[in-house]
Amino acid sequence: MTILQTILVLLLVSKFIFELFLASLNLNKIKQNISSTPKGVQDYMSQEEWEKCSRYTRAKTHFAGFENLFSFLLTVVVLIFFLPLYFREWSLSFGVGVWEASILTAVFLLVLQQFGLPFDWYRQFRLEDKFGFNNQTKRLWLSDKCKEFVLGCFLITLLLALVHFLYAQISVISPDYWWVFAFLALFLFQLVLMVLWPRFIIPLFNTLKPLEDSDLREKLHALSEKTGFKTKEIQVIDGSKRSAHSNAFFTGFGRFRKIVLYDTLINQMDSKEIIAVVAHEIGHYKLGHIPKRLAQSFVLGLVFFWVIAQLVKAPWFVEQLNISGSFTGAISPVLLAFILFGGCVSYWFSPVSNYFSRRHEFEADDYAVSVTGSSLALSSALKKLSVKNLSYPLPHPWVSFFYHSHPSLPERDLNISKD
Repeated sequence: MTILQTILVLLLVSKFIFELFLASLNLNKIKQNISSTPKGVQDYMSQEEWEKCSRYTRAKTHFAGFENLFSFLLTVVVLIFFLPLYFREWSLSFGVGVWEASILTAVFLLVLQQFGLPFDWYRQFRLEDKFGFNNQTKRLWLSDKCKEFVLGCFLITLLLALVHFLYAQISVISPDYWWVFAFLALFLFQLVLMVLWPRFIIPLFNTLKPLEDSDLREKLHALSEKTGFKTKEIQVIDGSKRSAHSNAFFTGFGRFRKIVLYDTLINQMDSKEIIAVVAHEIGHYKLGHIPKRLAQSFVLGLVFFWVIAQLVKAPWFVEQLNISGSFTGAISPVLLAFILFGGCVSYWFSPVSNYFSRRHEFEADDYAVSVTGSSLALSSALKKLSVKNLSYPLPHPWVSFFYHSHPSLPERDLNISKD
């Protein structure tokens, strides 16, 4: 192995060991508390619900451990064997034109993605089914995967072609700043995709219908008017055909904006609780959380593309990956390496983004309480979501700090009870 390969393997090993360490902390806490419902949780969870929630979290943690082990081993094998071999065969049989490079890079990523299918199948038809969440038929699951594959082929190839084209055209004129234009084009493409997603992509998988409950619809429209969150559409998505999990979200920008409620959410909650949940989602918009997250994504993306640009100019990088010297100055091996191995570096920075995400959740909770005039409905809704989704309310503090984008239920309940 080269020095770079050794460093990447060590980073992958350290990430995997740390994941095991955090998992063991959570499993130990579950084991200590499973026999009796903790004080505070007794108010909204029975002993039977608590034990089921604990078993579900334990099963998910064990499954994630096996999935992480497989991912770790596959990534190491790809780094040492498959990646050099792939580019060796590429150099012998194909050129490095924009479409050739884009398609071959996309093929490599999409083939690797298929290794996760057995885990997806087990998660849906064994783990989720065991705890009563799975409503998906095997035929629907297969249909989803086929659609995802075709959609992935199109979007990934298109994005890669865009980057390869801009690199090929602009690097000749401005070799030091091509990455700025490439990133701006990619960022703009993502914004357009966010607008198109609810209109064209979601309907490929789910049916969206206008909310039929006239009383609830009027109350939600009144909430929209009160908060200045103008939306023409309040729609219900048929999430129940795949899972019993529930959720609500808003999507799109400007006049394309819409509120979407899961049918499971409507069946599980009363109107006051649903209004509180929607008010929370509106809070994210009114408090500027979406632009802040986009700004964070913009800055990180700009940094990542700058790093890519520096590595493209560095002959040693391709050599250290054991890739043919004919790819020196080519962007394809750098993009692939960044996509495949960048996670073992960015993983250690995830607590930073999760910290800001948790803070935004507190702020959105406060906003929901202020516009609804009471913390009772939101508190009740959060507790129902926890019970119905079997969300473990007492994760180990280190696990919450490192992984969770949302505060724990006791933290959120304590926060809104102060308002």
